[in-house]
Amino acid sequence: MTFPALLPRIIIVSGPSGSGKSTLVQKLRDLPGLMFSVSYTTRPRRGTESPGKWYDFITETEFQQKIARDEFLEYAQVFGKHWYGTPRKHVEEARAQRLDLVLEIDVQGARQVKAKLPEAIAIFIVPPSSEDLERRLRERGQDSDEAIARRLERARQEMTRSCEYDFVVVNDDLERASSEVRAIVVAARCRRRDNDERLRRILDTFGGS
Repeated sequence: MTFPALLPRIIIVSGPSGSGKSTLVQKLRDLPGLMFSVSYTTRPRRGTESPGKWYDFITETEFQQKIARDEFLEYAQVFGKHWYGTPRKHVEEARAQRLDLVLEIDVQGARQVKAKLPEAIAIFIVPPSSEDLERRLRERGQDSDEAIARRLERARQEMTRSCEYDFVVVNDDLERASSEVRAIVVAARCRRRDNDERLRRILDTFGGS
């Protein structure tokens, strides 16, 4: 599937597990004009999670059927175990509602989206150190020592890909990091190439061309 030139702005937020990207995305929710993508996943739902808020939980058979029908903008298998994917339909829904679309996805997914939609704005969330990241993962109390070791190794690999992103935000202070992410989104809306049509209409009121 191809997309026409006129798209909603696509805002990608990525970062290692435990970097705080979900919290930063949550803090964008009071910014007008945004739509937030809900991903499909085959992993089990955690007790505190509500279907349809961050994820829709489906079986692996259902996920594979969606792949076969080309329903994903991006998808990936994480740790060789569970699948995650962003539905293409969210792009169409954001366009219809004239909203910008926020995708909270991993590095694999971000590369796929940027390959299809090069104008997407990619933000990488960085923890202040590997020690801090490990502390955050342990404080969540969701993973075994083995799982934490896998996440830390994956974080090391993902950090080497930060150069592929348009913006990097260090999450060593939540309020400052939140302000920086918001500033990136607001600045993206002011880019000239995204405002050519509006500028032409304004210029017409001055009798210019």
